[in-house]
Amino acid sequence: MRALRYPLVVALALLLAIPLPAGAVNGAVDRGIVGGQVVKVATVPWTVALASRERFGPVRSGQFCGGALVGRSTVVTAAHCLTREVLGVDATEAKDLRVIVGRDDLRGNAGKEIPFKGSWVNPAFDADTNEGDVAVITLAEPVADVAPIAMAGQGDPGYATGTAAGVYGWGDTRGTGLYSNTLRAARILVLDDTLCRRAYQGGPEGTYRPATMLCAGLPLGGRDACQGDSGGPLVARGKLVGLVSWGSGCAQPGRPGVYTRISAVAALVRAHSADPVTGGPPVATPPLPPPAQNPQQPPKPPAQPAQPPAAAPPQSSQPAPPQVAPPLLPPPAAQPVVPPLLKPPPAGQPPVAQPPAAPAPPAVQSPAAPPVPPGSVQPVGARPVRPS
Repeated sequence: MRALRYPLVVALALLLAIPLPAGAVNGAVDRGIVGGQVVKVATVPWTVALASRERFGPVRSGQFCGGALVGRSTVVTAAHCLTREVLGVDATEAKDLRVIVGRDDLRGNAGKEIPFKGSWVNPAFDADTNEGDVAVITLAEPVADVAPIAMAGQGDPGYATGTAAGVYGWGDTRGTGLYSNTLRAARILVLDDTLCRRAYQGGPEGTYRPATMLCAGLPLGGRDACQGDSGGPLVARGKLVGLVSWGSGCAQPGRPGVYTRISAVAALVRAHSADPVTGGPPVATPPLPPPAQNPQQPPKPPAQPAQPPAAAPPQSSQPAPPQVAPPLLPPPAAQPVVPPLLKPPPAGQPPVAQPPAAPAPPAVQSPAAPPVPPGSVQPVGARPVRPS
């Protein structure tokens, strides 16, 4: 059993001390992924989106998962992203699968949409434990203007407990089905395996296997990947260390995110890559901005010296007025009952529809999730879709 290299307070202090990157949106208060912020794809150009308008509709370019460019023609993603449970059909039957490169806002048409030339889904992927969650996509044309990100190898310092890491994606920003139109990122920590072993001992969500999985997030929650981020990159010390794979809920205390450990699957990726995929030097990754801080409470005023008790007023010789009962008030209006948030489905299972919530006052209504045309499939995300 390994202990945290640094006490939690020290690790979080180091995490928040990292400066603001040039590509971050200054003053952004939007929550990205969950607990993150807006970033520009130009600062992380190897972050790509997987899309299919045929399966997921035209909104947000049909995005349903993420991925990382590890070769000029090679993208690595999560195996569950290309399963029938997510796509609704076999990957070979989805004719418009594409990889989107260089697009910040999925509502626009910047960058490139490159069709799949082929794909390999790990046949050893276990949908019950979520082990072996990796797939390799070969692009129909190489990406000449983007330097691929290097994959971390066994023993890479990016895997050290307490290391700051960044996770990127266009997925759910609150864990309620509200998907992002723009690329966002969250800064998290590589956590000790014991935290995920304790959280995921086997069950509907999956089983944590430290040899092939990586535990990352914050022990107290608040920042995490979520639905729609599956397959996206987790980067530490300039190298790809993990792929968004699964978890229970999003950003929940004591329920960290689980990522495919890249060092455990790098040989498989190279074996099925269309071009050379080497370890390579770390990329010049800009540091991520800290999330918006909670406003601090104003300092309490200094305690005042105790005052002597006031003298009692002289008793009046007049009789006291009769007591009048207060008027009866109507009972307070019943508050609307908000149903509890439903957790994302386990890998390989279709998403569970949330029950409709009671109407809320207009001032606090949240924007509705983007509509999906009839017959299309909602992006899931295992956590699965995370399924994505």
